[in-house]
Amino acid sequence: QVQLVESGGGLVQPGGSLRLSCAASGSTLGIDTMGWFRQAPGKARELVATLTARGNANYADSAKGRFTISGDVSKSTMSLQMNSLKPEDTAVYYCNAIKHFMNYWGQGTQVTVSS
Repeated sequence: QVQLVESGGGLVQPGGSLRLSCAASGSTLGIDTMGWFRQAPGKARELVATLTARGNANYADSAKGRFTISGDVSKSTMSLQMNSLKPEDTAVYYCNAIKHFMNYWGQGTQVTVSS
């Protein structure tokens, strides 16, 4: 089993920045991708960004140019730097890890963008 713990959410004004972090523990050997997803009220969970063990990053169109994913999947740590935040970025953000085609999820951290 893989356990994921997120940190760094909170309330920020439009145009502000937040940094989310995720740490994995447990049976982390073999994790090949880590990423961030988000779910706004009444909407489906959606991809924000992913990072592979080879260091390849992938972003949703809504995140490109504003968000940066970083970390070391082999060390089971990952962060998401979010800049120029908009009210539509308000959501619960979930850390995700994929190991041997199994998905693991954190409990989520709330990000609220509001003036």
